[in-house]
Amino acid sequence: METIQNWRNYAVITGGYWAFTLTDGAIRMLVVLYFHQLGYSPLAIASLFLFYEFFGIITNLVGGWIGARFGLNRTMHAGMLLQVFALLMLTVPAEYLSIIYVMIAQALSGIAKDLNKMSAKASVKLFIPSDTTHAHTNPLFKWIAILTGSKNTLKGIGYFLGGALLAWFSFQGALMILAGGLFAVFILTYLLLPPDLGKTQSKPKFSQLFSNKPDINWLSAARFFLFGARDIWFVVALPVYLSSQLGWRFEQVGLFFALWIIGYGLIQALTPTLMQGKHPDGRTAQTLAFSLMLIPALIALALQQGLPPETVLILGLSLFAILFALNSAVHSYLIVDWSSHDKVAMNVGFYYMANAGGRLTGTLLSGLMYQYYGLIGCLLTASLFIGFAGLLSIKLPQH
Repeated sequence: METIQNWRNYAVITGGYWAFTLTDGAIRMLVVLYFHQLGYSPLAIASLFLFYEFFGIITNLVGGWIGARFGLNRTMHAGMLLQVFALLMLTVPAEYLSIIYVMIAQALSGIAKDLNKMSAKASVKLFIPSDTTHAHTNPLFKWIAILTGSKNTLKGIGYFLGGALLAWFSFQGALMILAGGLFAVFILTYLLLPPDLGKTQSKPKFSQLFSNKPDINWLSAARFFLFGARDIWFVVALPVYLSSQLGWRFEQVGLFFALWIIGYGLIQALTPTLMQGKHPDGRTAQTLAFSLMLIPALIALALQQGLPPETVLILGLSLFAILFALNSAVHSYLIVDWSSHDKVAMNVGFYYMANAGGRLTGTLLSGLMYQYYGLIGCLLTASLFIGFAGLLSIKLPQH
């Protein structure tokens, strides 16, 4: 009976996470394309997301502590309500959408996203019996990969949804549709989940927010550079390049990002199968990082040599998606596997704090590097960041 209840809770949390992820991907694409349409520079567009990532750092740090003390379902539901409010904030007339106003709305969206993500990832540990985490079939690796991969697949659909809604409706109309749908999901998950999910018996002290385990710290540092590398070309540079340099329509840009993230998510979900049952460790993360480092450098070289940019980007970024997905899935598994049950929420929060820090840095560099050095400059900087992730991964434990 307890097993059935665990699976029901897992399904509800995953469904809520999926719904939230759709809105998260959609709002990102809506904001980038709409404000590019209004004539904002790449650096100005990047600045719109700075609070999103900055407050994500704070949220992940404090959110794990809040989840351990008060329950993971409460942090998840708080994230959903904040996202609904953030979406509605942006429905005001265009003349009120100043940079500061949009940054504040994006700050709330960043807090919401990381509360939701931390809650969902940490909850999985609670549903997998601790004596099976090192079994041959490795169910923890499997279910973390499925949750992470499916989330990214849905985020890809969200990117397409954002581009499509902007083409079919007004900016404000698209936001109203997203807010209404997410609020309905909030009501359902609130009714279906137990109130004390993820609440620990012992009350962790605020001073325990920072991890004192070297493996958690090295993994978090590697995560910082891995996701910083992706967002350097991903957040502002590529959508603006496709729209302004290659003349792609909004729907085409949204579809490209959707397909990229969907493929990336599918590879994440299939990572345990692709690794043929092998138990990932620090060496796995190290090897994948150094392999990934070559891809953006080769894309930049091909563009510099004048090869057809559409072909180069589609093929190169497809290969990047495969290696990045494998690396990300291994990271997501290791942080949960290396955490004890009573520390999982706080360790996951600390780890995603580093993730948000990398995204903040990558977002800023995406606008800055693109404005001054173009897409090639962004890709070379991304390659450098991945190299740092590989070097840090050398310090991770190996079996």
